[in-house]
Amino acid sequence: MSSGRDQVKLTDAEVEQLLKENMKVQVAANGRDGFPHLTTLFYVVMDGRIAFWTYGRSQKILNLERDPRVSALVEDGVDYFELRGVSIEGRAEIVRDRDAILEIGKAVSTRIFNVESFEALGDFGMQTVEKQATKRVGVIIHPERVASWDHRKMT
Repeated sequence: MSSGRDQVKLTDAEVEQLLKENMKVQVAANGRDGFPHLTTLFYVVMDGRIAFWTYGRSQKILNLERDPRVSALVEDGVDYFELRGVSIEGRAEIVRDRDAILEIGKAVSTRIFNVESFEALGDFGMQTVEKQATKRVGVIIHPERVASWDHRKMT
């Protein structure tokens, strides 16, 4: 007998589709005071993992340097029977290699501006990302536990 949780669980293909259709991830890192520090970021999926870039001196990076445990949530839907999402618990890998940071930044920028390729952003876009990369780090979330749901499956 399957549980209600099993009934609404997303398949791997459905998780992949949900992550492809959405652009923002809510990320929680453990603050020094024990409270979760929650932020929303634009992300991409690289090698099956959520990746984003952020300022290297941001609070979330200070928190992740101290404790790499992280929770991430990608969700959508408005009413109860539309809600679907993927919740990930894992470890954050902080990426400090300039080429890897640029790769993440280019991918995120391409996605934000909904263009076919990074080059479509033109010289200004390319220069902006290159300049931002000097101040940023990349983060890759390595999942340890994944939960998913799609309330549309209940109807």
